[in-house]
Amino acid sequence: MLTHLSFGAKDEIFCLFQGSLDNLGSLKQQYGLAKNANEVLLVIEAYKTLRDRAPYPANHVVSHLSGDFAFVVFDKSTSTLFVASDQVGKVPLYWGITADGYVAFADDVELLKGACGKSLASFPQGCFYSTALGGLRSFENPKNKITAIPAKEEEIWGATFKVEGAAVLAHGE
Repeated sequence: MLTHLSFGAKDEIFCLFQGSLDNLGSLKQQYGLAKNANEVLLVIEAYKTLRDRAPYPANHVVSHLSGDFAFVVFDKSTSTLFVASDQVGKVPLYWGITADGYVAFADDVELLKGACGKSLASFPQGCFYSTALGGLRSFENPKNKITAIPAKEEEIWGATFKVEGAAVLAHGE
């Protein structure tokens, strides 16, 4: 599936966005953006709202996005990484831990296989990851702990993620 990929930066905030937002028009009005603003600028503004109005709940910012998307935001001023995927997970996004302990993200699983080995998994749909908030969170239950359950078969990479009683599907391919 080919999806629109765009990159942008504003005020030392960098965003890589893949997919599209169904409610872009209404969100541009909500954030006071120009009519020609794209998804990248909208995500940057939503992130700035999160950062500048702390403790503004991150799940409120991301849960208002409707569509098929995945994005990575890096805030140079705070050295914060913020990553999210839509509720259905239509846009591919993978993550894993590299041999030297870094968290890595990519839309192509082949890019991560060599670096992450079996720690590689599909990014859980309906979730976001924030270094400022201490890790992975669910849109619907942001305060609940998420546990990764590794795949049982040695030759299959991946995991299932559980949000205190509710399953968030994310399995290896």
